[in-house]
Amino acid sequence: MNKNIHVVIMAGGTGTRFWPYSRNNKPKQFLDVLGTGRSLMQMTYDRFKSIVPDENVWVVSNMIYEDLLDEQLPELSKDHILLEPCKRNTAPCIAYAAYKIREKNPNAIMVVLPSDHVIFNEEAFITSIKSAVDGCDDEKLITIGIQPNRPETGYGYIQFDSDHDDVIKPVKTFTEKPELELAKQFLESGDFVWNAGIFVWSVKAVIKALEQYQPVLSKAFSDGSGKYFSEEEKTFIAHAYATSKSISVDYAIMEKSDHVNVVLGDFGWSDLGSWNALHEIKDKDEHDNVIEADVLTYDCKDNYILSKNKRLVVTQGMEGYLVADFEDVLLICKKEDSGIFRDFVHDVKLSKGDKFI
Repeated sequence: MNKNIHVVIMAGGTGTRFWPYSRNNKPKQFLDVLGTGRSLMQMTYDRFKSIVPDENVWVVSNMIYEDLLDEQLPELSKDHILLEPCKRNTAPCIAYAAYKIREKNPNAIMVVLPSDHVIFNEEAFITSIKSAVDGCDDEKLITIGIQPNRPETGYGYIQFDSDHDDVIKPVKTFTEKPELELAKQFLESGDFVWNAGIFVWSVKAVIKALEQYQPVLSKAFSDGSGKYFSEEEKTFIAHAYATSKSISVDYAIMEKSDHVNVVLGDFGWSDLGSWNALHEIKDKDEHDNVIEADVLTYDCKDNYILSKNKRLVVTQGMEGYLVADFEDVLLICKKEDSGIFRDFVHDVKLSKGDKFI
């Protein structure tokens, strides 16, 4: 692969929709949710280690996860772990990485991706990444779109220009999480893909877009020239984040630019955004139940039953439920409604404090 490739892993989320498995002190990306012996973030790093040297891998995360990052990725130097002082969504995260990487290599190509997604066909994934890398120039903003296999309402969609036979296709529109009927129309049209939040672009291209569409944000991080890789960086970044608004990279530049393109990918992808998504990819019994506990079930189907305790769990007459049994929290709810988990976390924090969050 191109020696200028720099992989940027975004690892700052709190995994609210995986509560109570995912907690503030150890969110989803740091957990071995698939039972592989490696956390989701470590699996993301592993995906590139044979083709990108450690000095070209960067992780952006919240400063409260510094110890976890050191523990799980001891291969990376301190300079390559970018610690955010507060949550500001993906645009400031990407701006921080872009301006710092530019100090090291102004000709760098960035592969930016979340730390907590699952990819089952890694060879096909790398092929898609290589196609995007090969298409990079000083203007293109390239995203990886996932070929949809169902009318999913929990993902954003990208419409591409289907008249182009090239591997890299111009993007026409972005649509956030549509209603079911609209999602069905997208699927039937054949020119929509899921927005995976995976980006490939040159440092020059993304900085040019930030300067054009987010000049305040751009200046906040460009002012760090000469401070990156120095003792001044931490203080500077604290100020840059304090003056930056919280905004996603999609809203900040992707939906505004005329240079957005997509590479279509089909490599067994899941964003593991909810318990229901995890249920979909896990091994199930003959009644479509995922069982990760000492359990007896009666007339139960399509459930996820997990216990981190030694007690026996007995369930009867349940369909489509999550049972998550931890030492300090027992949660029983419908697993499909991932949005309710934000309410759970909010209400628990309001009534019980941070003890259970």
